[in-house]
Amino acid sequence: MWGALVRRGVRGAGGLRCLSSGGPPWSQVVSEAEKIVGYPTSFMSLRCLLSDELSNIAMQVRKLVGTKHPLLDTARGFVSDSRNNLQMRGLVVLLISKAAGPSTADLSFQHDMVSGIYSSQRSLAEITELIHTAFLVHRGIVNIGELKSCDGPLKDMQFGNKMAVLSGDFLLANACTSLAQLQNTKVVELISSAIGDLVQGIYYENSKSSEENCLTDDIGISRWKEQVFLSHSALLAKSCQAAMELAKHSAEIQDMAFQYGKHMSMSHKLHSDLQPFVRESSSDTTAFSLNSAPAILHQEFRGREAWLKQIREAQGKGNIVDYKKLQEAINAGKGVTSAIDLCRCHGNRALAALERFPPSEARDALANIVYAVTRFP
Repeated sequence: MWGALVRRGVRGAGGLRCLSSGGPPWSQVVSEAEKIVGYPTSFMSLRCLLSDELSNIAMQVRKLVGTKHPLLDTARGFVSDSRNNLQMRGLVVLLISKAAGPSTADLSFQHDMVSGIYSSQRSLAEITELIHTAFLVHRGIVNIGELKSCDGPLKDMQFGNKMAVLSGDFLLANACTSLAQLQNTKVVELISSAIGDLVQGIYYENSKSSEENCLTDDIGISRWKEQVFLSHSALLAKSCQAAMELAKHSAEIQDMAFQYGKHMSMSHKLHSDLQPFVRESSSDTTAFSLNSAPAILHQEFRGREAWLKQIREAQGKGNIVDYKKLQEAINAGKGVTSAIDLCRCHGNRALAALERFPPSEARDALANIVYAVTRFP
């Protein structure tokens, strides 16, 4: 379906290689990119995270240690990110700001640049990370009505929910305050609409997952991509566009930045969905979402009824799903290979958008991020 686009690759005047050429590993990509923008993005929100208010919240969150509340897993992720889940939204905003450089339309505030990036663009990168973090924290709220005895005491879950709401709201409020301080109406409009997209995407996910006996959605890959854009891609895409607006770049450059952010984050999501099916060590089968891209594509090829039959056959006593059996069924079909093709198709579109930016270290770093999230064993 997407194979022709993938095989064609991207070869422009700027010299970006096609996806099949590979690239450096993820850790090296991030390390080199952070050197280009001037500092590790793990310190991007340090001013907020070291504030007295959040320090008090952190002290309260410590009381959850020993419980099974998901807020603890979210907190651990901030300290030790895995290779494929690194929070890189702020880093991408900084890289694309440097790749675009100063606008020729307005030279009056170029003195405000440090390492080729305006201070307002660095603030925007921090805002983007704060918004993303706030929604990650809010995702850690558990549904009290669905708790089982094995989940632990009810009072622990209720306390954890209060902390998730409080800390997430605090981060989001800080982000909105900083956003207003940029004093750019279009940027405020873009980021506000991205927050609305996030809310809509997450609301849809929660509303579907709460439906009775709803193991998998009856949607096609087109609808899946619309939902993923709202919940995973909109924030980065609109932040990249907003970074170009802050530097007074043309509408064309703003659109190319938007396209890069959109398609790169779509590739990142597809790469993440594919990990249970393509990882080299398959001895330990872990649970995966039945609404992930390979599963949705498998359903499209097999048909809704055939897919539901496979799910029922994989269910044991107590409706416990045998994910290994489902994984084997999906691997035997076309869902995995089609998802890989789709991942690389979005990667090629991200590289095509980069062709409109002048050759530079920052552009190469953005391309390397695409190579890293479209590489499979």
